[in-house]
Amino acid sequence: MGVMEIIGIAGSVSLLAGWRLYLCVFATGLAMRLDAIPVPEHLASLAVLENPWVMGVAAVAALCEFFADKVMWLDSVWDAVHTFVRPVGGALLALAIVDPSDPATQVIAFLLGGGAAFAAHAGKAGARGVVNTSPEPVSNVAVSTVEDVATAGLLWAAYEYPYVAGAIALALLALTVWLLLLARRIVRRFFGQRDRAG
Repeated sequence: MGVMEIIGIAGSVSLLAGWRLYLCVFATGLAMRLDAIPVPEHLASLAVLENPWVMGVAAVAALCEFFADKVMWLDSVWDAVHTFVRPVGGALLALAIVDPSDPATQVIAFLLGGGAAFAAHAGKAGARGVVNTSPEPVSNVAVSTVEDVATAGLLWAAYEYPYVAGAIALALLALTVWLLLLARRIVRRFFGQRDRAG
């Protein structure tokens, strides 16, 4: 596996961890345990993810997140708490993916992985904050379900096709930027209307 493919996988997994950290950890561990993901030697540090205890904790947390994400007020609280958790998790996943023999690459992967996870989390939380203002619960559940399916599908694609993982990471980054801009525009419009009404 080449350097660009490794960077693509690290970027994709970090960005997806900003959406669903526990699902990323559990799905990666399960795929490794079932030999669905052939793990090269330089990714041996990811083997900790197939530990039954790690998988169990990740599965319980992913299940909690799945249900918390469907309830408007609980989703906002969950996202607020995970502002600190997801970037660290994304950074550690990226760190586990890169070559451990190169300290400079590890530092870069840790910083970029954490930054990517934070950006994805900010985009998700911003967009969900806007969706959560809707009085009906259907849009919140629909958006959350799309996030679940997209995370699982894109994670599978990043591992199954490492040569397109970089394209997946770039697409996720573009989506994150678009979500942030959309949330900003909607929040500005909302507060602009309130100022004129007041």
